[in-house]
Parts: sequence; C-alpha cells; structure tokens
Amino acid sequence: MTDHNSSPLALKALLQTNPFVSNTCEDDKFHDECGVFGICKHPEASAHTVLGLHALQHRGQEAAGVVSCDNKIFHSHKSLGHVSDNFNSKPVIESLPGDSAIGHVRYSTAGGAGLRNVQPLFADLATGGFAVAHNGNLTNSLTLRQFLVSKGAIFQSTSDSEVIMHLVATSTYLNLIDRFIDALRRIEGAFAIVALTKDSLIGARDPLGVRPLVLGKLSDDSYIFASETCALDIIGADYIRDVEPGEVVTINDKGIHSVKPFPIQKPRPCIFEHVYFSRPDSLCGGTSIYKVRKHIGKELAKESQIKADLVVPVPDSGTPAAIGYAQQAGIPFELGIIRNHYVGRTFIEPSDQIRHLGVKLKHNANRGELEGKIVVLIDDSIVRGTTSIKIVDMVRQAGAKEVHMRIASPPTRSPCYYGVDTPEKDKLLASHMTIEEMTKYIGADSLDFISIDGLYRAVCEADRNNEAPQYCDACFTDEYPTTLTDKDQNDTPKQISFLNDIGPKF
Repeated sequence: MTDHNSSPLALKALLQTNPFVSNTCEDDKFHDECGVFGICKHPEASAHTVLGLHALQHRGQEAAGVVSCDNKIFHSHKSLGHVSDNFNSKPVIESLPGDSAIGHVRYSTAGGAGLRNVQPLFADLATGGFAVAHNGNLTNSLTLRQFLVSKGAIFQSTSDSEVIMHLVATSTYLNLIDRFIDALRRIEGAFAIVALTKDSLIGARDPLGVRPLVLGKLSDDSYIFASETCALDIIGADYIRDVEPGEVVTINDKGIHSVKPFPIQKPRPCIFEHVYFSRPDSLCGGTSIYKVRKHIGKELAKESQIKADLVVPVPDSGTPAAIGYAQQAGIPFELGIIRNHYVGRTFIEPSDQIRHLGVKLKHNANRGELEGKIVVLIDDSIVRGTTSIKIVDMVRQAGAKEVHMRIASPPTRSPCYYGVDTPEKDKLLASHMTIEEMTKYIGADSLDFISIDGLYRAVCEADRNNEAPQYCDACFTDEYPTTLTDKDQNDTPKQISFLNDIGPKF
C-alpha cells in the first residue's frame, strides 16, 4: 500500500499548484480525431448524412458540416457545436438538396477552432466543384503550405486539410480523380478522406491505414463511406468491407472503381481505435470493438490480478474492459461510479471552488456499493492524471477500504501526430514518472497497466512484432510509422524539391 493524502484540501492544493493537473477533466482524455460520412445515389442524401454524423458525434463535438450536390450544384451548411444543435430543422435539410452528400464532425487538431476550419471544405476548381472531408493529420502540411504560399496560393483556413484542396487545384493532370490521387501522393501522415465531385463520391485511406474508413450499402444501391460501422447501422445500411490501406474508391454512374496508387506498405492502423476512440458497437477491421475491449480486460487481469471485492469501471469507456477483467478474475462487477449523461461541454463553472468539483459534475460514487470494499478501478488510459486523481479521491471519500487502479492500455508516453489531440510529451504523466511515482501521484493503493504484448494479444491474438509492428502504437512506444517532416525541419528542402516535380505517374 502506498502513502496518500486524499483530503479535499490536499487535492485542491495539488490542483492549484501542479502544472500537470488541469482545472478541468476535459484535458485528461485523448480527444477523438474527427468523423467523416458520405453517401451517393439516394434522394435523401443530406438527411442520411446528418443521421450518420449523429452516430459519429463521439469523434468530434466542436463542429459539424454537410455539403451536398444537386445536378452539379453544390450546397453547404456548417456550424460550430453538436449535430443536433445545427441540423435539427426541416429548412436546414431542405437547403441541402441532391442525391449525394458528405459530412464531417470535428474536434480541432491541426488548425485550431473556428468556423473557417469547419469541414467539409469546398472549392470551385477548373474541373468543377470539389468538396473534401478529412479525418487525420498530415505530418508535412506546414512544409506543403509554405511551398504553396510561395507559389501564390491563398489559404482561407488554418486547417491542414486545405492543403489537399490546393494540391488538387494545382495538379497538372486533366481528370479531377487523377488530380486528387496526385495530391494524395504528395502528402505524408494519416488520412481517411471522403470527397465529392459533381458526379462521383470518393473514399481514400492513407497507405498505412492509420485512420479508419468503411464502405457500406443500402438496399436501394446507395453506397456509403463512414469512419465507423455504427454510422451504417443508424441508417440501416449493410457493412461491405473496410476501405483498404492505400486504396482510393470512386463511386459514380459507371459503378465502383478501386485503385491503389501508392507503394505497397505493411498496414499500421491505429491501435487506440480498439482501446478508446471507436464506439463499442462498431466493427474495426471486421472485429467487434466491444469484444476486443473485453479481451483487453481479460488480458489485464491475467497480467495484474489482485484480491478485491469489486471491479468498478470508470464510465463509460472503461466498462467493457472492466467486464472482461471481472470475468477473468472472478470478482463481482458493479457500477460503483454513476455517470451523469446530461452534463455537456458548455457547463458554466463560475468559480475555482466549483471548477474543482469537475468530476462530480460527470461522475458520482455509488456509496452503497463502495463502502468498506477493496475496489479495482478500470479505466482506458491515463494522460495527464487529472481525472485519475479525482476519481480515486471520490471513491475513497465514498468509504472504499482500498483503491487499486488498472489501465486497459500501456502507459501513454508520446504525443500523436496523426489526428489525435494529445498533450505535449512533457504533459503526459507517463513520460516523466515511473509507475510507482504515478501510483503515489494519483493517490491509489496500486496502479498497473496492460503490457504492449498483452494489448496486442487482445486485439490480434499475437504478441507485438517488434521488427514490423502490426499497428500504429507510437503513443505507447515512441515509434512513429511515417516521417514527421514538419517536426523535423531538416526535411523541408527535400519536400520542396519533390513538390517542384510534376508528380509521379500511376
């Protein structure tokens, strides 16, 4: 058992003085990247797109947008806030006519917040109207932007996604699809893109498949691209398959056309989709996210089991792993923490005293289950440690005898450059503390994380291949699968030379 001081005054002092602890709990979770959706050949394309964005709302809560195409004329509606706040009336949907549409929900990563960065982005090009919705981050976007500006490009946003639009506009190829592929061959990093032209719906995924994208179909021959399968379920569409890494799929009146214009690479999809980002009712790579998270909990119990009275999830993201842990350990699963689902991001916190109660606005201890018990708390990750400090203290205040924390992912030591909003490296608790130091810091009796091999066994039934990892796990290992041109400015001259070329054939 470790020493801890869990009094409210001590906690308040810690929150006020420690630079690694935020005043709110919003900073202590990875913020989901973005969500994209597209549909073609459907008379109610915009309404279906809005429904799809509802299902993807967990991937981005700052803004939402839809662009539709009606007989080669494009229409757009974009707003800050949730989908339900901005696409909740018949006039809005009627302002987006056409049988094809794409949509986007956003949490700002590259570019910052603001209406000008809300997607989908649209431009009238020499080859016709073109709209793009992008999930991911380009790791050479600043280098590309500097080059394009030096050639006279005028940017309307600070989003890295606008770089793609300019690359398409300045490509020397004649066909718009060829221009789009040419643009994709010039970018680095992670992307799942849904694009709309006057006659085609396009879905594209980066060569490593870091960000997810699936293909679905309605019974009336309408096709859909979406970040997750839960967006197919909400409109009654069937899941066909994942868009493959490095694949560009074009759907129009001529049918479905697929090309792979990039050099073949071993896929490295984001492993954190399985841990946290995707909804538990989605499929990722054809595998149930819910089942994988239960398997993660079981592997965690095999590696780090302890005698306890209860297994309690930190809701909601820790619940499936906690079920798996409880089943493997033979310890009762209980909802020892109850989440208030009606506290939104815009809750007004008028004073420091109220602000420090941030967790209790969202979570409350179930004293009747916790009092006098030895409790195992299961959460998906620890980022800054803010939430863990407050949750552990809350469970203690409810009378728990001991509080042992188990985390359903390895220690997060490095930031993500591929479309996930993570703190800088020195703000990540695991980057500068040992597990023993973290245990004392959050006030738990013990703390442990699943191993990287344990996580891989839960996800793909095999240990991590250290020579050729099966997933992108840079946030845990600091091993990034692509070059990080903007991070390493020494690569800039090479990129500018590359951009001066017409572009590779495909």
